[in-house]
Parts: sequence; C-alpha cells; structure tokens
Amino acid sequence: MTRISDKQLLKELKDRLNDREKYEREINALTQELQEVTQRYKESESLKSHFISNISNEIVNPFTSILGLSKAILSVEKQDWKKVVSMVALIHSEAFNLDFQLRNIFVAAKIEAGEVVPNIAKVNIRNLIQTIIDSFSLVARKMAIEIVFNYNIEYGFGKNFYFKTDSEKLKLILSNMLNNALKYSYKDSKVIISVTAEDDNLVISVQDFGTGISEKNQKIIFERFKRLDSGINSINRGHGLGLSISKALLDVLGGSIEIDSRKGEGSTFTVGIPEAKNVVEGFSGDGSDLFFDGDDEIF
Repeated sequence: MTRISDKQLLKELKDRLNDREKYEREINALTQELQEVTQRYKESESLKSHFISNISNEIVNPFTSILGLSKAILSVEKQDWKKVVSMVALIHSEAFNLDFQLRNIFVAAKIEAGEVVPNIAKVNIRNLIQTIIDSFSLVARKMAIEIVFNYNIEYGFGKNFYFKTDSEKLKLILSNMLNNALKYSYKDSKVIISVTAEDDNLVISVQDFGTGISEKNQKIIFERFKRLDSGINSINRGHGLGLSISKALLDVLGGSIEIDSRKGEGSTFTVGIPEAKNVVEGFSGDGSDLFFDGDDEIF
C-alpha cells in the first residue's frame, strides 16, 4: 500500500474542498434559477387567470347589451323611430366591440400555435386605413374624439398607392393601435394617424393627446396579458392582448414598432413595415367593405 505524504494529503483535501465549494455554488445558482422560473410561472398563471376573467366580461357584457337592446326595440311604439335608431346604433357598437375582441383572441391563439404566416397582396393603403377609421367612427364620436388622417404619400399613384403586404394583419395591427389611442385619450381631444412611405418601407404613426404612458409601463406594454390601469374611455380596460398581438404580427411581416410617450401629454406609436418581396398576383380588398364582414378569414 502506497503511503501518501502529508503534502499530498493536504493537496487532496484542498482539491476536494474546492470541488465542494464549486458544486455548492452551482447548486445555489441552479436553486436561484429554479426559484426565478417558479416565480415567473406563478406570475404567468396569475396573469392568465386575470385575462380569463377580463375577457369573459368583455364577451358577456356586449352579448347582454345586445340582447337587452334587441328586446327593448320590440316594445318601442312605431312612431318613436328615433329611439329605435339610437338603440340600433348601440347594438352596432356592442357588436363591433365583441367582434373586435374575438378577432384578437383567435389571432392570439394562432400566434401561440405558430400558425400565422404572411398572405401577401397589393394593398390600397389609403382605403384600408380609411376603412379602419370609419369602423371606429361611432366609438370616437361617443367619446367626442376627432380622428385626423394625414396621408403624406405623394409619389407613385398618390391616393391609390399600393403596397405589397398582408392586408388583414395590417388592418388588425392598426386597429389595435387606434383602439389603444382612443382608450387613453381625453374627451374632446383628437387622435392623429399619419402615413408616409420611405424607400420600400411604409411608416404609420398613431398619436394621441391623452394620459401618456410611464417609462415603467413602456417596458411591458407589448407583453401578453399586461394591461395598464389608466384607460379613461373604456368600461372594460382591455384584456392586455391588443398591442402584444400587433407586435407579434409586425414580427411576421418583418416590421417594427416604437413608442414615444410622456406621462400626462400623450403617446405616439410608430410602425415601420418593409414591402414584401414576394411576387403576388391580384389585389386585396380595397378597404371599402366593413371592417369585419362575414367573408373575412381570421388569418
């Protein structure tokens, strides 16, 4: 049996002690990482729980309003047509809101499943944006907010400027931006939509003069299920999907989104979308149809 010298024994003990300290550091690091993952999981589950509660209200409340108003119409005297018109307008508003929220939910599910791909066509940008504005006109009028459309594309076909992109995805991206701007705007203010084309890029900004967004919230506003609590023009504050969906769809289109906001002064969201290089045939809808009609496919 070989005898180990004292020096060798000390070295062996020192090496083992160093190995133990190394393993302890690794275990501590893994433990810390596991705790962080567990915390994120708990937060995610909590956010999903709040989301389900919020979205349930956003689906149930419009249905309840539509059913109640429809029943009320049946009892209105024939000569009181103005009351009927008012009720029909409210039904349209509730139905539009319900359809809009369901669109976001369905698209969010497709994004989660990785089933969203570009469907490229030549899109009449001016008509598409005007269609979105028209779709939100009742909402804006109810809030006493003016929507201003600044179309700054002068080259090409001018007002009939066509851009190769996915019309349905662009429509939902901009609709979520406009809905967000209206939600955080003050009464008797305005929202400005500006459009320019730079080289092969389409640049669209949506500016409001409302509550603004703090720097802290600007860091999380594009995360799923994150809602800000300062919406001033909505009974339901939202489900926290709209802007995250816009960001995800922009990623599919190779685009980007930026925010410039000051608390108490308002916000400007700007998207940049490169023109698709795909060879396409034909044109998308010119935007003259209703925002969500029965023929639209949900991606």
